[in-house]
Order: sequence, then structure tokens, then C-alpha cells
Amino acid sequence: MLGPSDSGAMSTTLSSRPAVSMPGSRRHGRGFWAIALAFLVAMAFCTVPAPLYPLYMARDGFSTFMGTVVFAVYAVGVVISLLLAGHVSDWVGRKKILIPALVLELVAAALFLGDPSLPVLLVARLVSGLGIGMITATATAYLQELHAAHRPDSSRQRFEMVSTAANIGGLGVGALIAGFLAQYVDAPLRTPYLVFAVLLTVSIVAVALTPETVEAPLVKPTYRPQRINADHADRAGYLAAAAAGFASFAVFGLFTSVAPGFVAGALHLPSRALAGTIVFAVFGGAAAAQTLTSRLTGPAKVRLGLLAQALGVPLLLVGMHAASLTAFLVGGVVAGIGAGVLFKAAVGAVVAMAAPVRRGEALAGLFLVAYLGMILPSVGIGVATQAVTAGTAMDWFTGLLLVILTGVALLFRRSAASARSAN
Repeated sequence: MLGPSDSGAMSTTLSSRPAVSMPGSRRHGRGFWAIALAFLVAMAFCTVPAPLYPLYMARDGFSTFMGTVVFAVYAVGVVISLLLAGHVSDWVGRKKILIPALVLELVAAALFLGDPSLPVLLVARLVSGLGIGMITATATAYLQELHAAHRPDSSRQRFEMVSTAANIGGLGVGALIAGFLAQYVDAPLRTPYLVFAVLLTVSIVAVALTPETVEAPLVKPTYRPQRINADHADRAGYLAAAAAGFASFAVFGLFTSVAPGFVAGALHLPSRALAGTIVFAVFGGAAAAQTLTSRLTGPAKVRLGLLAQALGVPLLLVGMHAASLTAFLVGGVVAGIGAGVLFKAAVGAVVAMAAPVRRGEALAGLFLVAYLGMILPSVGIGVATQAVTAGTAMDWFTGLLLVILTGVALLFRRSAASARSAN
């Protein structure tokens, strides 16, 4: 899961040279929707386990802590893949990365279908993370290039809306489908993966039939991992964006690792359909907010994102302590909206401040910190629940998040003050 991003801004930085110049054609138009479908299916697949974690825990007897470790392994796979392979499609071609990445997701589905033990479950999540790290950047760039080839004179609005819906919307759709299948269909730990194995196979065929948009260079560049560097024109602004990414992904990590177990345990609501619906509501709110706030300025997005997260997470905490599903759900949706908008602002800030030739490095650093935000708090909550209640662990999480959000606000204010003084 790359998470919510300003797909339009990010994709312009992914390729170090222009795509093949082609006239608009129906093939590119069909290809645009084929890649959008593949992107949606892949992102949906990576959240299929979210509403199923309590079932794994009940079947295998592992703790909430081990559930968060299983989730963290996925995020580690994404980080590794982003660093090692997320940028390679710039010179080998989009299809040569996207198809193998989808095959990795299919391998992960096969591992899940094998009724895995905990070690195999960990391997499946790692493989899925490796595939998603390759897919997200490649698919985003591919969509932009297909859109430009099909509609060279049109605005980027269609591309931005579709890529956001496929990326963030897909994360919510996967949990929703898995939750309902697990609730109402036999073999709840197998049927969702079987359905997505079929969808992934269809996606691979669709990608194979889509025209390539990258022309292979005459001389291949020397391979090296994606560079990461925090030294950019606006250091305070970059640190603010990185902290915003950490805070935003911490909220998303919470809902894809800890929240389903809490709803089943503390609220005594074991419905898998409900767990999937909650995850869908959080990611759906984030996707909708990213789309609806596209016309806001960067500072306005920062303020909205900070405010929504600062209101949403404490309300979520109230829902946990009061065992109120309504407060928990409303708090989660508000926090998800804030996380989506704040991360969109963070990506936009990094793209604006970094030199064109170093934007890939800048974004790589941002996503690395963001995924640390997804890993560390979730695992921390899992560790804490070994000694204290889930409510106490969430008290700590909420306090830490509010401190980070305060730091984000101060850093963005300092960055704005420096920009004004420079002018």
C-alpha cells in the first residue's frame, strides 16, 4: 500500500525522460482503463487480510502483537521494493515491471490459499508488499502517459481522479469485498483470495494487451537503488512534509492492522462485513477528500488535514473507551479524511520545493518516512497491548500523534515564514 498521494504531482517526477510520443488512439484509451483496473485490483488485494486478521488469530492462536507484525512485514516489503525497483520502469518499460509485480501478488494469493501457518502468512504478506512497491509508482506513471497519449490536449483531471480512486479507493474496496465474502460465503479464509486470484489473472492479461509508453534507451543506465536525500531547498518544509507523511500513514496503519481486532474484541462485534466496511469508510473518506480538495492551496490543505486528524483521532479514542461504534466510526472517517488531505499536501510541497532532477530522491525519502509511520506505531500498539489494555495503548498513540501534528504545524509555519522573508 503506497497510500494516498497527489498522483498527478508524483507521476510527473517518476520518469527521467519523456514517454514515447504517440497520437491519440482507442488502444491508449482502452489501455488507460485496463491499467486503472489492474491498479485497483492490486491495491484492493493488499487490504484483503485486514478484516480477516481476527479469524487468523482465532484459528492459529496468535496475539494482537503478532497480527501487527504480520501487517508490518507487508509495509517492510513495500519499502524494500520502492528503494530497489520502484524506479526501474523508467528505462525498462512499464509493462516489464507491472506484469511481474502482478505475478508477485498472484503468488501471494496462492500462499494465502494454501491455508498457511503463521510463517507462510508472513511470507505471503512480504511478497505482497514487494509487488505493491513496484506497482504503485509504475501504474501511476503508466496512467499519466496513457492519458496524455489518448487525450494530448485535455486537462489532467481525469487522470488524477482515476489514479486516486484506483490507489486509495482500491484499498477500501479490497477490505469491503473481503469482509462481505468472509461474512456471507463459505471458507472465509480462502474465498476472498480465490476471487482476487481470478481478478489478478485478468489484470495481467489486460496489462499485456496495453500499449507500452516508454521507449527503451539505446544505452541502459547503470542500476542503483533509488536515492534518498533530505537536503532540499526548503529543509524545514521538507521535514514538515516528512512528519506529515508519518502522521498520515500512522492513521492508515492503525485501521489496517489494529482496528478490525478491536472491533471484534472490545466492541464484541465479530462481523467481518462490519470490519471491512469500517476500513472502506476510512479509505473512502480519504480518497473522496483528496479529490474534492484538489482546488485548495497547499497551506489550506495542510490546515484542513491537521484539523481533521486532530479532531478525528481523539473522537476515535472516545469511541474505544466508551465502546461506541458510532463514535469510533465517525472518528475514523474524520481522521482518514485528514490523513488523505495532509498527505496530498505533503507530496505537493515536496514536488514544489525539490529540483526536477532530484524530485525522485525527495519523494523516495517522503515515502520511506511515511511507511515508517505505518510500521512503528502499529507495532508499538501491538507491543503495548502485551502489558496494558488496548485503550491505554491508544491513549499513548493519540498523545504521540497530537505531538507530531503540532510539530508539523510549527514546521510548515516556519517554512512559510522563511519563504516570505526570502521574497
